[in-house]
Order: sequence, then structure tokens, then C-alpha cells
Amino acid sequence: MRHRRRTGNEIKAALRDLRIRLALLNHQVGGKLALKDVDLDCLDVLARSGPLTPSALARQAGLHPATLTGILDRLERAGWIARDRAGADRRSVTIRALPDRGMEVFRLYQPMIGAMDDVLAGYTEAELDLIATFLRRSAEAGEKANDQLAQE
Repeated sequence: MRHRRRTGNEIKAALRDLRIRLALLNHQVGGKLALKDVDLDCLDVLARSGPLTPSALARQAGLHPATLTGILDRLERAGWIARDRAGADRRSVTIRALPDRGMEVFRLYQPMIGAMDDVLAGYTEAELDLIATFLRRSAEAGEKANDQLAQE
């Protein structure tokens, strides 16, 4: 039981350290591209989810819609996103990331992507499945904890 608790604490500490390292990496990438961390978050959501309405993007990025407006204005001016208006309802807008700019981001993250490929190469398929499940469940736990805090 003591070993299990100690190992659990080591895993939690490693996750905290990973969060810090990734935040530092994101800050470095953002600095090279003249983007704020929250700008990168929005671009990442768009890259993974595809075009979204502003309200859906705000929800997925965990942002207040009014805050998102300023972010979208900044990203559009810098050529990172486009706002596409629906033909019939000009008030309806979809946000999409511009693909040419995505390669700039990918190039800066490539050293980390390559390093992670090297790390993952040392695991069996069964171990990778276990790690993927652990990370998904950890993300779900984080989402639940965030929702609880937001309701307080």
C-alpha cells in the first residue's frame, strides 16, 4: 500500500513537471511567432476540431466569448485564421485556421514531436494502450475538477 501511494505521488509530480515543461515550450513557440499562449490554445483547438463557431471555440478553449473576440481579431489581423460568414445568415460565422500558417507552428514543435516519438518507441503496443487510457482518464479528471471549481 505504501509503495502504491509513493508511486501515485511520483506520477502526480511527473504530471505537474510535464505541465510546466509544456507551458514553457508553448511560451517559447508563442514568442517566436508573436502569439500569446491563449492564441496557441485557440489555434490548437481549431487544428484538432476543424472549423468552429465562435461560441463552440470559446467553450472548447475554456474562454469567455467576449475574451475570444479580441483573440480572434488579433489572430485574423496576423493571418492565422479566417472568419467565414454563412451565405444566407450573415450573422453566422465559422472560424477556421489557415493551413499555410499551421506549418510554422508544426516546425517549432517538431523537436518535441520527434522526442516524443523516440520515447514512445520504447513501449509495447499494450503499454501504449495503457498510457493512452491513463492520459485520457487524467484529462477527464482535469475537466471534472475544472467544472467543479467553475460552479463554486
